[in-house]
Amino acid sequence: MGGPHLLGDADGILLGEAAAKGRGIDLASHTESGRHGHTGARRAGAIGFAALRGGTVAGEHSVILAGEQERITLSHSAENRMIFAHGAVKGAGWLIGKAPARYTMAEVLGL
Repeated sequence: MGGPHLLGDADGILLGEAAAKGRGIDLASHTESGRHGHTGARRAGAIGFAALRGGTVAGEHSVILAGEQERITLSHSAENRMIFAHGAVKGAGWLIGKAPARYTMAEVLGL
């Protein structure tokens, strides 16, 4: 299966990596994703990723930290796709004068 490769879900991947690091485990070997054909209950200790897209939803992202009888949900909702266009333009401007290479969004944003 390899690591999680969910196009457009970079924030989810970063949070998954942080969760794995906090637990002292390797994300790639503990990832379970519906996009990789996994359905049903996850194995104990797995870090799950799921994506749902459809309709006119511009961007809705939730991270759910689920326990036996409770859960914590962190959510972000984009009202339209313009926010993503602004980010792309900012990234393109940052690239001016840079050598051809593969850059991360952390580099683009100066994080």
